[in-house]
Amino acid sequence: MADESNVSTRSVTRDINDLKAFLANYRDVLGNAELKYSSADHCYTLEMDNLFTNKELFAVAKVLIGSKAFSHKELLNIIGKLKNNTSYSDKKRLESLIARELFNYDQINFDCESVIDNVWQLSTYIQERHAITINYYKMNRDKVKHKIIPLSIMFSEYYFYLIAYKFDDDSSTPIYFRIDRITDITVHREKVLLKKEQEFDEGLLRRRSQFMWPGLLRKIRFEFTGPSLQAILDRLPTARLVDKHGNVSILEAEVYGNGIKMFLLSQGAWVKVLEPLEFVEEMKYEIKKIQSLYD
Repeated sequence: MADESNVSTRSVTRDINDLKAFLANYRDVLGNAELKYSSADHCYTLEMDNLFTNKELFAVAKVLIGSKAFSHKELLNIIGKLKNNTSYSDKKRLESLIARELFNYDQINFDCESVIDNVWQLSTYIQERHAITINYYKMNRDKVKHKIIPLSIMFSEYYFYLIAYKFDDDSSTPIYFRIDRITDITVHREKVLLKKEQEFDEGLLRRRSQFMWPGLLRKIRFEFTGPSLQAILDRLPTARLVDKHGNVSILEAEVYGNGIKMFLLSQGAWVKVLEPLEFVEEMKYEIKKIQSLYD
């Protein structure tokens, strides 16, 4: 540094001491911050309480990579900024730990230009209570328009979802849209006031809707005989154990939509639905259809 700045090493030393004094004098603002010299790396590093530790940054990076929710370019940009908020030594170690995963990262297929831009734009309309019209690709790839009242944004199973009500519809049943399938958003001037029965509790919806399939709210009861009851309770936050005899656990849960059907079917013979009757019949019908594929 002395050579690059054409000054004496004493000048550089004084500057470093001034920085150390500044960090010490403003500890009430900066927290515990210190310039430390590493003889192994032959450099000074800044260590602060509000910097990510190596283990914290590693855990966050793993979640981001595993989500597959961002483009490769967006992911590299986010992790790069996170690395700027950690120490020099931690940054180098992190790069070596996740380099291979970043190289082999597989993103989901997007219809929109940027998921991050869509998420931020929609969050503004939610906060300002504007009605919007979206161009949206359905699962069968048909492109349709929806005029909606945006309510909330949730993340589940690789995707960001927009939770909304249909415009000019008094129903209090929310509908879901994958944000990566929204290609255009038009905001309308009118602001929306929800009726009391349409008041939205995001936390409660997250507890009741784990599978992001729209539908009515219903209370179900089922038997579970599998090896990990805790895995079921973790997957269904509203589930509660109401009875147990031997290896048979009886559970009740409140859920939205038909995603619960796919989840329970994925448990195979470990699950038997007991109530309500129409849900029992739905499960029987689905199981018969599956069996017919192997006849």
